Amino acid sequence: MHVQLQLIQHLAALVSPATAAEEAFNSTYVKFSLLALSSIFFLVDPFAAIPSFIAITAGVEPARRRRMAWKPALTCFIVLISFALAGQFIFSLFGIKLPAFEIAGGLILLLIGIDMMEARRSPTQESTGETQEAAAKEDAGIVPLGIPMLAGPGAISSVMVLVGQAPNHWQMLAILGSIALTAFASYLVLNGADRIRIFLGETGIRILVRIMGLLLVALAMQFFVNGLTDLGLIHRH
Repeated sequence: MHVQLQLIQHLAALVSPATAAEEAFNSTYVKFSLLALSSIFFLVDPFAAIPSFIAITAGVEPARRRRMAWKPALTCFIVLISFALAGQFIFSLFGIKLPAFEIAGGLILLLIGIDMMEARRSPTQESTGETQEAAAKEDAGIVPLGIPMLAGPGAISSVMVLVGQAPNHWQMLAILGSIALTAFASYLVLNGADRIRIFLGETGIRILVRIMGLLLVALAMQFFVNGLTDLGLIHRH
């Protein structure tokens, strides 16, 4: 009997960590954190900015290129953090309800996602004229690389919607952490733009952008459905 009890305890010790890990992964906080990170990163989409960054920094020495990679990432971080912290104030100031912003944000994300599925940047993030003008600038790290190429209307809308869905401080920290991780990843991608372009090739970058666009369209539809549900037009199951 004592041996059987020890065996049961041993099996329970093996099973419980897996069960605990599964429960942690399925928790609301983990799911929200993954949603925040994926939606913000897909909308910032530093991989799609690689061709423009290379064109803008053509002929620039490595040290200055690193600075030009750092500035748009820092600009993206400051802009998105500012809207995240001021999100609730903006909602109350203009009397905007979360469902309205979810529907509007969903439509914006849908348009951007469709453009990404065609392997091209949305006009809300980048235009040919801006890229050509930036190439002639002494330093284009803030505009247009930081705004609107990285921190464009889609990324700002996504952050605002996530803030509206964050009822507690823990989820707000998840949003701020996702913004920080995305900004740092953007710096790494832009700083290694030449190497990434050689490794992935033009075809690889287009495929990656299309995959992100597909996921973004799904996310946009989820925002749209959430808005209609919060308005009571769709019943919760």
